Amino acid sequence: MLPLVPRAIIRIMLRILNKEIDKAIHTMATENNQDTSDTEEAKVKKAKSRKGSEKVETVDSSDFDKFESTAEIPVSDKVIDQIIGQERAVNIIKKASSQKRNVLLIGSPGTGKSMLAQAMAELLPVEALEDILVYQNSEDENAPVIKVVKAGEGRKMLQANRMKARMSGSNVNLIIMAVVILVSFLLLFYARPHLGDIITAALLIGLFVMSAMLTFATQIGKGKLMPGMEHEQMKLLVDNHDKKKAPFVDATGARAGALLGDCRHDPLQSGGLGTPAHLRIEAGAIHRANKGVLFVDEVATIKARSQQELLTAMQEKKYSITGQSEMSSGALVKTQAVPCDFVLIAAGNYSDIKYMHPALRSRIRGYGYEVYMDESIQDTKENRMKICKFIAQEVKKDGKIPHFEREAVMEIINEARKRSGRKGKLTLKLRELGGLIRAAGDIAQQEGAKYATLAHVELAKKLSQTLEQQVASQMLEQKKDYKVFTINGKQIGKVNGLAVMGDSGIVLPIVAEIAPSSSKEEGRIIATGKLGSIAKEAVENVSAIIKKHTGKDISSYDIHVQFLQTYEGVEGDSASISVATAVISALEEAPILQNIAMTGSLSVRGEVLPIGGVTQKAEAAINAGIKTIIIPKSNYGDLVLSPKQLKAIEIVPVENIVQVLQHALAPSNKKKSLLEKIRIELK
Repeated sequence: MLPLVPRAIIRIMLRILNKEIDKAIHTMATENNQDTSDTEEAKVKKAKSRKGSEKVETVDSSDFDKFESTAEIPVSDKVIDQIIGQERAVNIIKKASSQKRNVLLIGSPGTGKSMLAQAMAELLPVEALEDILVYQNSEDENAPVIKVVKAGEGRKMLQANRMKARMSGSNVNLIIMAVVILVSFLLLFYARPHLGDIITAALLIGLFVMSAMLTFATQIGKGKLMPGMEHEQMKLLVDNHDKKKAPFVDATGARAGALLGDCRHDPLQSGGLGTPAHLRIEAGAIHRANKGVLFVDEVATIKARSQQELLTAMQEKKYSITGQSEMSSGALVKTQAVPCDFVLIAAGNYSDIKYMHPALRSRIRGYGYEVYMDESIQDTKENRMKICKFIAQEVKKDGKIPHFEREAVMEIINEARKRSGRKGKLTLKLRELGGLIRAAGDIAQQEGAKYATLAHVELAKKLSQTLEQQVASQMLEQKKDYKVFTINGKQIGKVNGLAVMGDSGIVLPIVAEIAPSSSKEEGRIIATGKLGSIAKEAVENVSAIIKKHTGKDISSYDIHVQFLQTYEGVEGDSASISVATAVISALEEAPILQNIAMTGSLSVRGEVLPIGGVTQKAEAAINAGIKTIIIPKSNYGDLVLSPKQLKAIEIVPVENIVQVLQHALAPSNKKKSLLEKIRIELK
């Protein structure tokens, strides 16, 4: 029987070895099949996309008068062709992509900055993409070695390395299992009669515990507990095996580690259980963008030190990875220089420029372009067709909403006019306009309609109101209920001003009161209501107008101006004519008609200057039940109101303070004498 024992053990070991080999082969086959299936899935998606983009009938993009729905409008698959109204920026991106220049895009949110960055990646000449691997350095563990190979080769090398590691680990496990089986056999059949059951059982338990510890050590050990126990010798930092065009990496809001790369902290730095330095290295966005585009929106949010390091990476086109935290064990690690040859597309608002590192901006300006995004385009047939194209694009991108009928499209174009805030213009802040499109599409989808109609768009405008519009509506109702402002009769020193909160208009009641001066030197203008710096200056300028046009000495008076219940604050000078009217009314004791509201800036010479948000302010006056609104004459063409709204209110355009007073003051002898006095002053 003894000769049979080794044979049985050998047979068991061979079976286990065959199982381990079959398992490893199956794992590699599964990974290869996964790559193939990914490719096949991409092909299927591409085929579906081509099928979905096919139209039975299409119209030319310049033929605005013929289309019946957006289903007839062709949509390009290229990102560069989907950018609406930013022709200058598109031309610069095309030039920059051909020469690999950096670009700084500055402008309001929603004007297409991120799409331009994606288009850059699409247009960049496709170079030989690279995979980047990091290896263990046998001489200095804290200085991992970097290797650059052709795209796709890195994954193959990693799979081969893993296969080798699995086989090595399997051999160690087999040895442990063989030893456990052999020792268990000897204990049970040979040592048991001599040692007894209790001691044999204790030895078996100790054997199993020891084998479990050794098996565990083979998985997390570092090669110090037993010879032959080793970690993977490499790590794939940047994998470009499936990319057919230049990489596009969005690093918006990235901290130093995510942007520049990092080495993770290792809490187990002793005892042989720690992770080798090369396996703790993480590539940053600058490394993943190698041979492609690095996009950083809100560039001013990146800390000054990170901006400086980003500049270094741009100049050297390579950047070593180290731990970003000084308190981390990763701070001791620094790799060889890692390639990072990217094109930077930085974006932000105009106010962000002052927070940019001067050297970084200089680098962009010296080796690239700066672009200020357009916020509106001319209201022409060609540009209206671009808005139609935008609607068709949004429908295609969303994939869940129906196309829009012509009447619905016309209403969205009218909304684009209104949101531009300028006569003869269409807004290019298309992100928010896209929200209206999706809201109307959701309503149509819920109703099971084939197309989104005008009624759906009208309902969407109510349902998709911004927070500011909802707050303004509630404030209006509250002020009406408590009669904070009135829309009938006449009052001395009280006027209904108009303001904009966010993208919504509000009624802004203003009152003025005259009191004897509390100072022996000169009277003051005291304004309350949480005013901003520009609003305060506008109120102070009113004193010059009063002195010039009324001829009245106000040095012996304190003029109190209060903006009623402006808890959210007031900024800007669009209430200047309202303040001047209220103060003059209080000085001359001439009553103001309360069914009138007004808005407009005022120069110290008494000229009424243009302001913003005139349409929103007019809508607020209409909703409040006010019958007449006074606006700057230069803003008259900026109004975008429906025929129903135009019937509800009288628009009075004015050029100077005399015309304002002529319409705002109630008929009286004091009004007549005041206007005669002002006319004399004007002469």
